[in-house]
Parts: sequence; structure tokens; C-alpha cells
Amino acid sequence: MSISVFSVRDRDRVRDRVLQLAASDARVVAGAVVGSLAHDDGDRWSDLDLTFAVVDNVPLHEVLADWTRTLVAEFDAAHLFDLPSGTSIYRVFLLPGCLQVDLSFAPASAFGARGPRFRLLFGTSVELPQAPATSADELFGLAVHHALRARFSIERGRNWQAEFWISGVRDQALLLACRRRGLDGSHGRRFDELPAEVLAACEAALVRSLERRELQRALASAISVLQQESEEAAGLAAAVAPELQALSSGSQPSR
Repeated sequence: MSISVFSVRDRDRVRDRVLQLAASDARVVAGAVVGSLAHDDGDRWSDLDLTFAVVDNVPLHEVLADWTRTLVAEFDAAHLFDLPSGTSIYRVFLLPGCLQVDLSFAPASAFGARGPRFRLLFGTSVELPQAPATSADELFGLAVHHALRARFSIERGRNWQAEFWISGVRDQALLLACRRRGLDGSHGRRFDELPAEVLAACEAALVRSLERRELQRALASAISVLQQESEEAAGLAAAVAPELQALSSGSQPSR
């Protein structure tokens, strides 16, 4: 069964219409491109991600409601979900052809770049503090938490839950690997750029069946990759090494 996927021309047409909405809406005083299209043309598959500033005394949900009605009526858009973040609201739409459109709105007094992927289109923005990168210790600590949950799920016979947590250990290890090499690993964005030997080790951590022996093998592989990528969290890694060894071997932790 074939699927009709959006074209760059389709995406540009939607972008132009959204910017037309902004230009005709007195409540909207600034706008910017964010995400993969902020500083280059992205690629054939890039989503459309736009953010707008709303006059401070206007409720954001009123603008969202009006724009949503227009997108539904003109493009048959489906409203997938909202993601509040501080004073901002992100609304994610899916349009025919699998085009994802992310629109976000913030009060004008809090409208600005929260990361490097921000290109102002009109109006003005304010200086905002940049979100700090997740520390290596936090990434490693989360992975240890996931490893514990994975092992306990195996012991309880909750095999699907175990698979979920083993995948989490592997993903945290990949994030640590990206961090060590100066790559942006958020949402798996640059996992594919990691060295072949790192990706091969992570591939070994994929769960191939829900049998207990296979789940334990995949968990041990994921923990091994985690430890290999723990250089920036060496102190924490050393402190929990006995527990990780026990989780890998199938024996009981020492504490």
C-alpha cells in the first residue's frame, strides 16, 4: 500500500499561509522559524516549526483556537497534542501527506531563542537564558535507574516492561556517547553519526525476543555500552560499578 507523502512545495505552501495568518492577526507581533529549517533548507522530510509572540495581555489559547480552526478548515489538519513549556504553548498538527506542523506561542515579553535553532522572521525578540545541557552524571544516573527497573521487570516476568527499560538504558548510553563527542543527541538527532564501533555495540543491546535469557543478554550488553561511555561520569560510574556488575551477571546486587 503506497502513501502520499508531502512535498517541499506542500510544506512551503503551508508555511506561507501560516505567515499570512500572522501578518493579518494584530495579536501576533513577532515570529521566527525554529528547528531544522531555522538556518538551512533542512531536507525533504523536515517538519515545519514556527513560533510566534502574542501581545502580553492576550490569552495564548485564544490565538491557538482561532488558528487551529483555520488549519483544520483549510488543510484538514489534525490537532495531535499540546505541550506547555513555561509561559509558552506548543501545538502539534498532522496534515495530509504526513506533514507535521509545530506552532508555538509565547507572550511577547518572553519571546526569544531558547537554543541555537531560532531565526527571527519579523518583530523583535528578547534575550532568554539558554537551557543548560543535561549533565553526564544525570544521563548516567537515569541509565542506572532504567537498568534496575529492567532487571526487576525480568525477575517479575514482565517481559514487555523489561524490553521498555532495556531500550531506555541503551538510549541513555547513546546520549552519553553523543555528549562525549560534541554531538546533539536529543531525540536521537545525531545517533547515526556516532562511530561504527559504538553503534555496533549498541546494536548488540537490541532485544531480539522476550525470552528471559535474551532479555538478560540485551540488558548486559546495554550496561556494557553504558560503562564504556561513562568517562564524563567516572565518579558515579565507579560508585555503582558493583551494582551494575550484579545486574549484568544476573546475581543479586551487593547493597
